[in-house]
Amino acid sequence: MQANAAPTKGNLMAAKNTLRLSRRGYEMLDKKRNILIREMMQLIEEAKEVEAGIEETFSHAYRALEDASLIMGMHNIENFAYSAPIEDSVTVELRSVMGVEIPVVRGEDAAERPVYSFYSTTSALDEALIKFNAVKRMTIRLTEIENAVYRLAINIRKTQKRANALENITIPLYENLTKEISTALEEKEREEHTRLKIIKRGKEE
Repeated sequence: MQANAAPTKGNLMAAKNTLRLSRRGYEMLDKKRNILIREMMQLIEEAKEVEAGIEETFSHAYRALEDASLIMGMHNIENFAYSAPIEDSVTVELRSVMGVEIPVVRGEDAAERPVYSFYSTTSALDEALIKFNAVKRMTIRLTEIENAVYRLAINIRKTQKRANALENITIPLYENLTKEISTALEEKEREEHTRLKIIKRGKEE
């Protein structure tokens, strides 16, 4: 509908309808934005915890690996490393948050039982294996969180832009248009009422 639409009852109804839909659209976008922001902030807090967990667990894992290398020798550690299975269990699915597709990254937990022989190994190597498996799980979760935060941030910006357009442009435009058409119609009704009174007075005279 054009901003300079003719002051008719039909255009007034159309302007009021557009204004009502614009206000409703803004409320829905504002609600969506708040939900997405809350979801993103929760994920950011979780990411901080996971990052701290990864750093601490990595530290323990490397310390255990250093102890194992001192006892067994780095050459033997490298030989045992070749027995580690290839990681191919990671899968990615999607879940929806207010229409935003968020990745869900899953990976099978590695068997806690070592794939190498206990002969000529040490408990430090077992400890390193357990810790590095824990790091793998946390890294998968951190990857999922960071990807989700990125997608949420992009959608929040888009939602904010659309909400701002409605709040600052569309809604004020149709508020003014509704007011102008209503004022013009009221003025026309007063003129028509005055004209009819003059005609009636003329007939009575």
